[in-house]
Amino acid sequence: MKFIDLRSDTVTKPSPEMRKAMLEAEVGDDVFKEDPTVNKLEEYIAELLGKEAALYVPSGLMGNQLCLNVLTNPGDEVICDREAHIFNYESSSPALLSGIQIYPLDGKLGILTAEQVEPYIRTTAYHMPRTKIIEVENTHNRAGGTIWPLENIVALKNLAKKHNLFYHLDGARIWNACVETGISPKEYASHFDSVSCCFSKGLGAPVGSAIAGSKDFIKEAYRVRKAWGGGMRQVGILAAAALYAVKNNRERLSEDHRRAKILAERIKSNRNLEINMEAVQTNILLFKPLKMTPAEGLKLCKEKGLILTPGTIDSLRTVTHLDVNDDDINKAANILDEVFK
Repeated sequence: MKFIDLRSDTVTKPSPEMRKAMLEAEVGDDVFKEDPTVNKLEEYIAELLGKEAALYVPSGLMGNQLCLNVLTNPGDEVICDREAHIFNYESSSPALLSGIQIYPLDGKLGILTAEQVEPYIRTTAYHMPRTKIIEVENTHNRAGGTIWPLENIVALKNLAKKHNLFYHLDGARIWNACVETGISPKEYASHFDSVSCCFSKGLGAPVGSAIAGSKDFIKEAYRVRKAWGGGMRQVGILAAAALYAVKNNRERLSEDHRRAKILAERIKSNRNLEINMEAVQTNILLFKPLKMTPAEGLKLCKEKGLILTPGTIDSLRTVTHLDVNDDDINKAANILDEVFK
């Protein structure tokens, strides 16, 4: 059986053109900063995001955690949305790696306002943790790929400045937000002290993320990356895939968004499924089965050739990506209609 895999945009395979770029990559020892392909990638990302410097890292989790580590001291606190990736999907790394804690707040579709956040910024009382970072995830995974309005981002930046806090962007899917809104990566990134972005999701590279910020920030992140086992040698083979992805696969993300909206309309038309169309903004869909459990739905869909994942506690998730086409989306919708009839 040929499966339609809508579990995540991380399941994509490198294209022939990407593999060719990997095969032909010029390499060196990146721990000595001598891998020319890695250096090109980092320079390109720094320029794209309007930052002084960037650093290639093996994963988005490492990217986020390097940023949090460099900007905090043990005992500090990070404010974010309750459904944020750093709180739900990073294996307690803030506590494990940096000795910091998360203060999650309930946003609307993953989005917080400055008025909502300000009362939860800790005072300087010695018996409280110190608020040190406000974190934003754009697009927001567990909210269904929602996009942060620029006015919210700017308002929180001003709040962070007012209280002398750092401001971090988990931009794993920032490329999706840019394509959908027309706002440039540089404009989004300009409001933050640190930014992480991913190449192995919608852009289709097999491995890797990057972080960006000031030169001093990246210098310290480079040191911590080594301490965490992230120093890589002839990694230009992988950096070549990331460089190809970010140069060639950003604009086509609009196709993923178009297909997600088509599938969302089909889900909406099924009386046994519930979907919040307000959250249908990019390539991630969350929807609830009304007459069976999500686990039952996952099992029945897979038996018919459609692979999904759990979303939030009571929902299922689909994610469109470059390895599915219009015919796959139509077949997926038909399977959903059959399973949830």
